[in-house]
Amino acid sequence: MFEDYFRLAFRNLKHRGVRSWLTLLGIFIGITAVISLISLGNGLQVAIGSQFGLSETELISVQAGGLNFGPPGSSIADSLTMDDLEAIGRLSSVKQVTRRNLESGQLEFNDKVIFGFSINVQDGDERKFLYDQLGIETISGRLLKDGDMKKVVLGYNFYSNGVGLDKEVRVGNKVLIQGEKFEVVGLLDKQGSFIYDNIVMLNEKDMQDLFSYGDTVDIIAVLPRDKNNLEGTKEDIEKLLRERRDVDFGKEDFEVSTPESSLDQVNGILNGVKIFIAIVASISILIGAIGIINTMTTSVLERRKEIGIMKAIGARNENIFFQFFIESSLLGLMGGIAGALFGTALGFLGTLVINSFIGTDVRPAISFSLIFFSLLGSFLLGGLAGISPAMKAAREDPVEALRG
Repeated sequence: MFEDYFRLAFRNLKHRGVRSWLTLLGIFIGITAVISLISLGNGLQVAIGSQFGLSETELISVQAGGLNFGPPGSSIADSLTMDDLEAIGRLSSVKQVTRRNLESGQLEFNDKVIFGFSINVQDGDERKFLYDQLGIETISGRLLKDGDMKKVVLGYNFYSNGVGLDKEVRVGNKVLIQGEKFEVVGLLDKQGSFIYDNIVMLNEKDMQDLFSYGDTVDIIAVLPRDKNNLEGTKEDIEKLLRERRDVDFGKEDFEVSTPESSLDQVNGILNGVKIFIAIVASISILIGAIGIINTMTTSVLERRKEIGIMKAIGARNENIFFQFFIESSLLGLMGGIAGALFGTALGFLGTLVINSFIGTDVRPAISFSLIFFSLLGSFLLGGLAGISPAMKAAREDPVEALRG
């Protein structure tokens, strides 16, 4: 029985031609927006997550002023200092600390000038600590060593000509950093991180000579003594810095964070954006549902004689109702299918663009559950939109309907 309903519904929709396609437009736009933008959001979420995946799952980062949109520690009135670092290092819950300074500067090569970030590398055990925790290796050359002067290690994008110099940098090349000549002794293997694939690594003395940041520390990297008690170590650091900086709880002028907590904050923002996108896209879907109601209502008026004939030869009210109800459901489903295909393609291509833009290797993923529930939703929405017209068709008086 239902097979007949679907066959007749397809035939009727096919005969209505342009009107059917115009009715599908609202559902198509809405489903396209939902699938493509949520897919892009998921891709961006994974891409950003990969930026936190540099073997730093056990590290706690401390920086002044909380999260900001410039280099860590920039535009901060009360910066962290080496005294703060040493005080944190004396905590019983802390195993090791190291200093990180990230400075913005210019690099010249091949008569091209670009701007980016340099990071300092300490001597001795702190050098090993940095290399181990970042998990960095070279694709060419070597890492910096104690005693290196006027030597530099560059991120992978310098090797792959991805920084705008119009030429690949190779070991042995000379580059100008802040106008000073440095020899490239190593190029890092790809990290999948926007920061470290574009980084300039310098020994501490060379960094100090170039940027003169003195005793200021941008980031204090902390390795807890117990990796299973990150939160406890974090609380110890916060308590210490509140006392040292004389600030009350909730009014901190510093930020102590683990990669997980930072990632949770970013994911929370992205999830909020995805919910907002879904709500906005739902408006388009609602407009599509109103279009289905209008189309099906018009169809009932145009097909009164057909309804009258069907009733005259024995069709019951429920037969008429299901005929129009399934037609309406198929309108929603066809719009959903077209939107799902187009939205998936846009999401796939968009994820590739994200990879290119921030230098990650996120594999575009197709969310079959998202597609399934979108199609199910469009089918049900079409059906709900068609209930009123279908009930009107079922209640038609056969005699009046045959009179037209």
